[in-house]
Amino acid sequence: MTKKIVVTGIGATTPLGGTATESWKALLAGESGAKTLEHDWVAEHSLPVTFAAQAKVRPEEVLERIEYKRLDPSSQFALISAREAWADAGAPDVDPVRIGVDYSTGIGGLWTLLDAWDTLREKGPRRVLPMTIPMLMPNAAGAAISMAIPSRAFARTDVSACASSTEAIANAYAHLQAGLADVVIAGGTEAVVHPLPIAAFASMQALSKRNDDPAAASRPYDISRDGFVLGEGAATLVLETEEHALARGAKIYAELAGGAVTSDSFHITAPDPEGTAAARAVRDALEVAGATTDQVTHINAHATSTPVGDIAEYKALLRIFGDHLPNIPVSATKAATGHLLGGTGALEAIFTVLALHHRTAPPTINLTEQDPAIPLDVVTSPRDLGSGPQLAISNSFGFGGHNAVAAFRSV
Repeated sequence: MTKKIVVTGIGATTPLGGTATESWKALLAGESGAKTLEHDWVAEHSLPVTFAAQAKVRPEEVLERIEYKRLDPSSQFALISAREAWADAGAPDVDPVRIGVDYSTGIGGLWTLLDAWDTLREKGPRRVLPMTIPMLMPNAAGAAISMAIPSRAFARTDVSACASSTEAIANAYAHLQAGLADVVIAGGTEAVVHPLPIAAFASMQALSKRNDDPAAASRPYDISRDGFVLGEGAATLVLETEEHALARGAKIYAELAGGAVTSDSFHITAPDPEGTAAARAVRDALEVAGATTDQVTHINAHATSTPVGDIAEYKALLRIFGDHLPNIPVSATKAATGHLLGGTGALEAIFTVLALHHRTAPPTINLTEQDPAIPLDVVTSPRDLGSGPQLAISNSFGFGGHNAVAAFRSV
């Protein structure tokens, strides 16, 4: 028997705000989290891209000093967002063996790794911190959350580039259906606003180079789009069976109706230009949700603002929705937040949940001249979704050909 899975808590620390609520308000207001980087290393390394979307509230303003010192920034963000989500869910009194963690990152503790390498080269092995490995390992964020809550059912880590946290949500759905836990904390994090990733992404022509206007740099679907804006932060959802949520009197934001994961098997960085496997992920997520294409009323698109990526996603959506696609309001929220890589899917899942909860599709900023090759109904100002039943999907696609889609239903 299929169980109904619901969202009972949300938390986020993002370029738009230090909480999920603050981030949502800034998103609706059309704000941008992208700003010029004020770090000496930008000039030191002559970086071709001098801006990014950094978290608006720094972890040291939130965490205890000992936590801040013993966690990589990626784990710091994760812990902050998870604590917010858990508190938002009412900090349920649940046996830890019935609480699971499905968390994710695209890269992991990059700051710790590269700082340790610098220390080794400049000061020798005796000065490398003993906590280096526990801080840099990709599962560190999930482990930190599982110890803080606590969670003893499982603590699993998904690493599938920019699809990571949507895949974590899809896995959480499956784990709850399988009865492995009553409550799962799911999400993702990333903290790689660092000279090396900026140089590397810029070298592959993936980043926007609008150094003179960072706030307008991420331009999904715009004819002048020239790449994504690197972002950082984390987002977390508390998921549980409806039966469990109702029994404890929890508030419910929306239903997680299904999720699906596929692979392009095409290219390590470029998406399949025809969107074949991405389309299958959308189809499979809707099939798990027991939904038809004409029931979909909103899409939060992956829409990174890259010339090839936006078109590939459009082709994938067209394969599935056909003539119904022009009727679906599409939001591309990376225009405001930048691209949080492994954390982006969870953040966009929260925005999708809040869109259903508040019956409002969030705006896509910076769209001044829409690419005629992508004739979507792009939401450019907050739009009322209406009072009827709502079903929305959130798409995430990543390097390696990873595709993940989550479907949510209004309650």
